[in-house]
Amino acid sequence: MAPGRAPADGAAMRAAAMLAAMTLQGPRLMLRPLGEADAVEFAAMNGDADVMRHFPKPLSFAESEAFRLRIGRHFEEHGFGFWGVFQRDAPGLVGLVGLLNIPWSARFTPAVEIGWRIAPAHQRQGFAEEAARLALAHGFGPLGLAEIVAFTIPANAPSWRLMQKLGMTPDGRFAHPSLPEGHPMQEHLLYRLRREAHA
Repeated sequence: MAPGRAPADGAAMRAAAMLAAMTLQGPRLMLRPLGEADAVEFAAMNGDADVMRHFPKPLSFAESEAFRLRIGRHFEEHGFGFWGVFQRDAPGLVGLVGLLNIPWSARFTPAVEIGWRIAPAHQRQGFAEEAARLALAHGFGPLGLAEIVAFTIPANAPSWRLMQKLGMTPDGRFAHPSLPEGHPMQEHLLYRLRREAHA
């Protein structure tokens, strides 16, 4: 082995070990941090009008990349974040599911949220629920979180129904501080789940 190769190989091994530690495995799914190789599929999902119908707008490629890089920094700082969701026996990005420290102030912050976003070809197959359960188990288990919250707009019935199915309980409504006063999506439903109530 060339004398100069050891540090690079060591860094690659450490990176691989870190990725393995941040990867979650389920019956059908694998959750892992998104990499540069996932950028095109990730941007396609974030730019899809149907996927983003309950968000303020679809994202451009540049906006999607900025989002992916922010998620990567969150993993580096906290050891968790929004994972890319992949099938264990098939290629392609299924979606995005995971945990994130909420970066703005509201009556329930500081808090960690769980969120999900599934690509059109993979919707209505139970992938969001399976991945969300993996994320919750990781949050309440290894991460030792006391509570995890979730939120969405009232029109997003599939999302708040999944929150209920996961055992989360409603806690009223709030005005999302990242959206301007009078925005049609400013009002959000809040759901919460305590560690002791997690099945």
